[in-house]
Amino acid sequence: MFFGLVKGEGARILRRKAIRTVLVVEDEPLIAFDNEHALTQAGYLIAATVDDHDHAVSVIDAGGVDLVIADVALHGPKSGIDVARHAQAKGMPVLFVTGSCPIDARTLALGCLAKPYAPRDLIAAIGVVDAMLRGVRRPKSPPGLSLFDPA
Repeated sequence: MFFGLVKGEGARILRRKAIRTVLVVEDEPLIAFDNEHALTQAGYLIAATVDDHDHAVSVIDAGGVDLVIADVALHGPKSGIDVARHAQAKGMPVLFVTGSCPIDARTLALGCLAKPYAPRDLIAAIGVVDAMLRGVRRPKSPPGLSLFDPA
């Protein structure tokens, strides 16, 4: 379990983190391995690491995922954008990790982390997204993270 210390009206309250289990959608094996390793080392549970739309949809439909981390370009006819649309329909937040953030990303994801990124930047980006989801003060954003605040 993850707990964070949140200050509210002078009182200290322990509050559970919003993101505990992550789905990694990445078709580059070395990047997928690095992401999975970094996330595991940081204490996150990996629901699955998949490299295509259909497997991602299966994991999303099974439930238990708190965040989908998706590359945009995937092998096969469907992309990470299609994965994000499916996750959004299920009420699951998405963070794109990609070389070029898609135009419609603002309507599909909470943000984009630009490739290449260091493992610590991925962990920091998830921390920022977690704070967004909980509605608490956000930590400093890592380099390459673009956030899309809900209107």
